[in-house]
Parts: sequence; C-alpha cells; structure tokens
Amino acid sequence: MPNSRRWNPVTWRALHAVAVLILAATWFAGPAQSQETAKSGAIYAVIHVDSVPTDAANVNKLLKQYAVDTRKDKGAMRIEVYVQADRPNHFSIVEVWQDQQAYDAHVAAAHTKKFREQIQASLGSPFDERLHRLLE
Repeated sequence: MPNSRRWNPVTWRALHAVAVLILAATWFAGPAQSQETAKSGAIYAVIHVDSVPTDAANVNKLLKQYAVDTRKDKGAMRIEVYVQADRPNHFSIVEVWQDQQAYDAHVAAAHTKKFREQIQASLGSPFDERLHRLLE
C-alpha cells in the first residue's frame, strides 16, 4: 500500500517556493528597508529551474554565467542562485529589481534570451518564474 503521507512533486515545489521567498525577503531587505523597497515598487522574481539529472553540471555553469550577466543589468538590486542541498539538479534564482521597467528590460536583454534558449534542452520540468512584491 502506498504511503498516503508522501507529498507529490507539486506540493514539494510549492513548499520550496515558499521557503525561497521567505529566504529572499529576509536576506534582501531588513525590517527598515522592507518598507522602503515595497514603496519603491521593487519586483522580486523567484525562478525554479529543474534540470535533467545528467545535465546538472551544464545547467550549473549556465546559471553562474546568467547571474554574472544579470548583475550588470540596470536596475538589478540583487541576484542569487541557489542549488537545493539534497537535489543537485534543482535550482532557484532569486532576483530583486528596482521596478517593473528594470525587470522588463532584463527579460528583453540579449543575454537573458540566450540563457533561456540554451537551458531549454536541459530542463526536466517547465521553467517556473513568479513575480512578487513585498506587502506593505
């Protein structure tokens, strides 16, 4: 009989997303800065990238280069890439953008388009990008 207490992949992904978002909120903005950032219209992008296990090393390399390139974008406040401790082919990117305009310019940038093209063949699940704003 299957264990009814096992969580399905969707539940794990939701839990992982919440954990990364909490980490991002506490890491990127202290209590005083949170209010200021929220009023300024900052955009928080949380992106989950799950690669095929055999392509994890390649995806790791692509993500490192993506972070280097993205940190140079105008309006990029912070860019971090995380790898899940017990799953080396599961990654999360947390980005903080000055505003929606900065984020939109980043999405349209040549290096972002190139990264998204290059990573497609290595994905084990769809690219999962969610935008957030801090609550005031």
